[in-house]
Amino acid sequence: MADRAITVAAWESLFRAQVTIMRALAAEFPSEVISLNEYDVLFNISRAPGRRLRLKDLNRNVLITQPSVSRLVDRLTSRGLVVKLPDPEDGRGTIVGITEAGFELFREVAIEHMGAITRHVGHALDERELKDLSDLCDRLRLGVRESAGHAVDAASDGELSSDA
Repeated sequence: MADRAITVAAWESLFRAQVTIMRALAAEFPSEVISLNEYDVLFNISRAPGRRLRLKDLNRNVLITQPSVSRLVDRLTSRGLVVKLPDPEDGRGTIVGITEAGFELFREVAIEHMGAITRHVGHALDERELKDLSDLCDRLRLGVRESAGHAVDAASDGELSSDA
């Protein structure tokens, strides 16, 4: 077990870096086109097999609360960016799929967003350091689950890379 003071200092550093980077990314995000939360929903659906995802799985992967996700999905549906379908395996469940228009919008925004990520993260670290950072963050995420006694669920690992 690491020293408490070193652990807290590392957490503070990680937290402040994340907040600083997120503020910079939010400032450059094309929010006049789509919000960051809407992008997060489209991102998760676009990565799912067949670009369809059960609503309860979407809730596990996005960075907002369940009631907010339901309202956001309804807004995206009314804009023609996603469709809601009954879950054939669970009559009470809902499948959310991205439409062609939704995927096209997602791709356009993703290209711009990846440029901002590259500018704000890629300029400060070299490729080896970026790989090390990814590995360390994965270990932290999995370590929290293990220490909390939760089984690691592959569907909710929160793989939030910005590949588009």
